[in-house]
Amino acid sequence: MSLRKRLNGDRVLLRPTADGDAEILHRVVREPEVAAWWSPPPDSYQDKLAIVFEDEVVGAIQFSEENDPQFRRAGIDIFLTTRLRGRGLGTDAVRTLARWLVEERGHHRLTIDPAAANTSAIRCYQKVGFKPVGVMRAYWHNEQTGAWEDGLLMDLLADELI
Repeated sequence: MSLRKRLNGDRVLLRPTADGDAEILHRVVREPEVAAWWSPPPDSYQDKLAIVFEDEVVGAIQFSEENDPQFRRAGIDIFLTTRLRGRGLGTDAVRTLARWLVEERGHHRLTIDPAAANTSAIRCYQKVGFKPVGVMRAYWHNEQTGAWEDGLLMDLLADELI
C-alpha cells in the first residue's frame, strides 16, 4: 500500500494505521455482523487504512492495484463497526478512497466484491456509483458456516464516481 498521507472525506478521515489501532480493529472485525462477511482477523493491519470518525477508529479500508497497463484497475475492501452503520460513514470512506484512486493514482476503473447476500454493503457501494457486473459463484469461503458463498462483482468507471 502506497498511501502514507491522510485523506479527508466529508465525515471521516482515512489514515495509515498506527500503534494501538490493531486492538480496536480486532474488536470491530469480531463483531458478529462484521465477522459474518469477513475472514478471521488478520495478524496485522499494516496494509489497511484506519477509518476515523469524531477522533475514534471505527473501521478499516484497504485497496489493491493491478498495474499491468492492459488490465489496470484498483480494488477496495472495507469493514465498519456495526454500531455506526446507517450514518453514511462507509459510503463516505469508500467515496474518499475511490476519489484518491482515480484522481491521484490515475485508475480509470475500480472494483469491489461484496458477498452477494450482503445487501447493506451493496447499497453502500451503489451510492458511490458502483454497478453490479455479475455473480461470482462459490466465490468466498464462509468460515462461520463452512460453505462456499457467492460474491457480487461490482465496478465503477472514473466518470461514474458520485
